[in-house]
Amino acid sequence: MGSQKKRPVVLTAADREELGRVTTSGVHPASVIRRARVLLALDTSAGEIDSQDAIAARVGVSGETLRLVAKRFAESGGDVEATIQRKQRDLPPVPSPVTGEVEARLIALACSQPPAGRARWSLQLLEKRPGAGRPGR
Repeated sequence: MGSQKKRPVVLTAADREELGRVTTSGVHPASVIRRARVLLALDTSAGEIDSQDAIAARVGVSGETLRLVAKRFAESGGDVEATIQRKQRDLPPVPSPVTGEVEARLIALACSQPPAGRARWSLQLLEKRPGAGRPGR
């Protein structure tokens, strides 16, 4: 019951209608449907709601999931769409080691004549060739 007091979920009629559509129609990822069901169960605009344990059992999620969805709803300023959808990364997890300059050198090398005794360039040959691999090698 703690997250319901700290972060009450109050949905508008339009929000409830949209969440109902997400849970009953169309093709949505299971995680989106699960979060939509949690928001509908935590909605305090219709009156008093059940305990956290009862809601978790009814929706089929853990109490921690209830807390996290309520927290995300509060942090997004009550934006239902931002709450149920997956968060997008600002940047990829690891920047690509291949820059435009490295790619240009690699393409130029791959288009050149292969070493003596070879019919074509292989990935191993391109990797071992000085100046063709990743920076720092």
